[in-house]
Amino acid sequence: MRRRDLVLVLAGIVIAGSRRVLAQRPVVPVIGYLAAGSAASASTSRYVAAFRQGLAKNGYVEGQNVAVDYRWADGDVDRLPALAVDLVTRQVAVILANGTPAALAAKAATSTIPIVFNVGVDPVQFGFVAGFSRPGTNMTGVVILDVELVAKRLELLHELMPATSAIALLVNPTNPITDPETREAGDAARSLGIRLHVLRAGMASAIDGAFRNAVELRVSALVVGSDTLFNAQIDHLVALATRHALPTIYAYSDFTLAGGLMSYGTDFADTYRQEGDYAGRILMGAHPSDLPVGRPTRFQFVINLKAAKTLGLALPPALLARADEVIE
Repeated sequence: MRRRDLVLVLAGIVIAGSRRVLAQRPVVPVIGYLAAGSAASASTSRYVAAFRQGLAKNGYVEGQNVAVDYRWADGDVDRLPALAVDLVTRQVAVILANGTPAALAAKAATSTIPIVFNVGVDPVQFGFVAGFSRPGTNMTGVVILDVELVAKRLELLHELMPATSAIALLVNPTNPITDPETREAGDAARSLGIRLHVLRAGMASAIDGAFRNAVELRVSALVVGSDTLFNAQIDHLVALATRHALPTIYAYSDFTLAGGLMSYGTDFADTYRQEGDYAGRILMGAHPSDLPVGRPTRFQFVINLKAAKTLGLALPPALLARADEVIE
């Protein structure tokens, strides 16, 4: 055999061997992670870790047998539709949509790729699913009950300050949950005999003005609504509440850990674990339409004693006894 022919034969053997190796190499599924927040947020690492724990329940470990393609809007919800389309173009196996705006963007981008959401609204009302027990669409996930819990936050503030006659609610008018959350808060305020003032901040630069408005209205306390914008401004919101001596209750414990007075809401990390569990089941072959929408199983009431002391507040013993965690 001539030398040139031998080289060609050997090259063919190498190419064929390479093709066999590639054919035998397992295809690693990719999860698209869509969120309105920021990767740099103080709470992000904790929630991502919880999501990974949920995945691990089904044998999936990021970087080993599954990849995660993260897409962060950095607080700008207007970026979410393009980010969702990008994930669809990349043909990810499943999309995790964290927050109502992200779920709406994912829903508009695809009706075939499975979507696992984490939202604070009624998923039936918003057209994500046909029903809680049998979603019937390419979407399922977890509901965190943000709207339903705002009444409880008002009640806790009233218990702390029973003589108060006016409380403010800070909301983001661009968030789809704002209208139902405001209605729920209004009903609760009327039942408690409290006047409710609604303050609106649709961007970070408007938050300072909302607090100044609260002071001008002479409200005694503040409820911060559930919103990605506010979650990205935790330290700033806590600092403003302290500066204006305004007792404030928040939706998530991240705020009390950062120095806020009180928080009451769903154990957010637990919902991310549920979300990761569902993503893992879908990768194993389950269809979203057969996975019932999950509801929170754990709620957290957290009080920060240092913040109370700074505000000069004496906390009722009964209120302290009901707290799941008291930060010294």
